[in-house]
Amino acid sequence: MNTLIAQTKNKIALVLIETQNEWMHPEGKLNKALIKDQSMMKNSISNIEKVLQFARKNKLTIIHVGLKFTEGYPELGNATSGLRKAIPNAGTFQENSFGATFFESVKPLKNEFITSGRTGASGFTGTNLDSYLRNNNINKLYIVGYATHVCVESTFRDAHEKGYNSIVISDATSAFNNQQQDYFLSEIVHHFGEHITSENFFSLDLTN
Repeated sequence: MNTLIAQTKNKIALVLIETQNEWMHPEGKLNKALIKDQSMMKNSISNIEKVLQFARKNKLTIIHVGLKFTEGYPELGNATSGLRKAIPNAGTFQENSFGATFFESVKPLKNEFITSGRTGASGFTGTNLDSYLRNNNINKLYIVGYATHVCVESTFRDAHEKGYNSIVISDATSAFNNQQQDYFLSEIVHHFGEHITSENFFSLDLTN
């Protein structure tokens, strides 16, 4: 049985990366264009829902790291490659659009923190995430969301470089296909933190 004391709760956060319609809704542009393994995506959605419910029940700090850009994507400039080119070309994550809206089953509650200002793959880039974590004495992050090998990985790496202890809940994330997912878990994770399953998360003694 988990024992959660107030001091510990203030040091742990569940971080949700891009749990938005672009990825999670069947009509999301990225869901339709990039997700080759729909079973992995559907499984990740179910597990994110359960992980979030568990975190709320146990009163952990919950942080939503979305992505949205103003009309014309001026934040991204005139890039010739990479995500800064791909996002405007795809027309994804436009402010106030269906795609940028948080997925209904995991949308933020009033007392949950939503980062702002993000302009890059990492949840830290341009945002108030680092300030929020430090000002609230949070040093351990459980990370879920999308896509595993892009923005989850970028946030995970960045968290390590900033001194946070980070754990990816692997089956509450999804890459485009199993090869990408497996490579991240087998070749990348151990350099920057750890990974567990949602079942592992539910059985943790979060006092440690």
